[in-house]
Amino acid sequence: MDNLKGNMLIAQGGGPTAVINQSLAGAVLKAKEYENIENIYGSLNGVNGIINERLVDLSRETSNNLEMIAETPSSALLSTRDKPGKEYCRKIFEVLKAHNIRFFFYIGGNDSSDTLRIVEEFACGENYDIRAVHIPKTVDNDLVLNDHTPGYPSAARFVAEAFSGLDLDNRSLPGVYIAVVMGRHAGFLTAASSMASKCSQDGPHLIYLPERAFSTGNFIRDVKKVYNEYGRCVVAVSEGIQDEKGTPIAAKLADEVEKDAHGNIQLSGCGSLGDTLKGFIKNNTDIGRVRADTFGYLQRSFGVCTSEVDKSEAREVGEMAVYYAVGENKTGSVTINRVGDYAVEYNLVKLDRIAAKTKVMSDEFINNDGNYVTGKFKDYIRPLLGSSFKGSGARLRAYEVEPALRKKDE
Repeated sequence: MDNLKGNMLIAQGGGPTAVINQSLAGAVLKAKEYENIENIYGSLNGVNGIINERLVDLSRETSNNLEMIAETPSSALLSTRDKPGKEYCRKIFEVLKAHNIRFFFYIGGNDSSDTLRIVEEFACGENYDIRAVHIPKTVDNDLVLNDHTPGYPSAARFVAEAFSGLDLDNRSLPGVYIAVVMGRHAGFLTAASSMASKCSQDGPHLIYLPERAFSTGNFIRDVKKVYNEYGRCVVAVSEGIQDEKGTPIAAKLADEVEKDAHGNIQLSGCGSLGDTLKGFIKNNTDIGRVRADTFGYLQRSFGVCTSEVDKSEAREVGEMAVYYAVGENKTGSVTINRVGDYAVEYNLVKLDRIAAKTKVMSDEFINNDGNYVTGKFKDYIRPLLGSSFKGSGARLRAYEVEPALRKKDE
């Protein structure tokens, strides 16, 4: 139906990001340009808000306030970790029908796209015309068919900036420092720590990712080697590192394995992995100063480190979603594709090509020893961090003064 008319609903799901509201503002402001969108609604707490009919009227929001919301980190419409099954999606569809929703947008990751896929199936089964479009978002950067995902560049910049400061701290008071970074199956965010390094002595000196089997013996060996060379060692570790059988190291350490609503083992929210890795070093080396931290939620919505590239692209995927749904009468998932030295173009792919699938880091991005990244990864991530990203700080160039008293004693 070329002249589909009705109401629009938009929701946000999963973990927040620093730029998710750019997508929200972009979609709402774009929607106001189309006469066949009658009312614009937002769902509070994602799909959970839909089945409980907790909707707000975004048509009344001023452009000025939406622009301020766009600059605000985290999910303005609030979020949810619900993972809808078929019965849950049937309830979503019933609410959409009751409110004459003809344009449905969901900002989220691969589970969010799967929700749209199921809802669209119900709509097709009842001959209910609807355009459902997935707007990509995830700090994990793990959506297939996307060069990268909105939210990732800003979170990656936070990680790189944090490691730059941590490395300078460690340089002042040497020892071993370990930081655990988000990333269940994909190591993109942990790998971003590499951008803190400008020269060979800079940390992180070691990076461990879920894409490579983690060996305790190799870990201890690597740390000792770096420490013997530089007198210190900074380590970035993904929370999802796993053994050769694919079992998360964090799960092997836990007395009780806690799972989230999606059935995934809880990896975030505690410092057990970092503490255990710290213990490995203390118990198997003579290194006295060993520290460990877990970044946790800090990576997701730290607005000060927002990438300008991320902001503009997050805005554009929201705009493009509405354009595809209303302007081209299509359903699907918006994707970001890199072209040239650095530019992007947006495409729309079928929902089932994205739904419930996970992208991991390419082999060409990880070194042969599995404990660092390659130059190709740095080339990949560099433009995403934005032109204002500087990386590690400056170093004094002063020569050491020749000793006087010590020379006499000799």
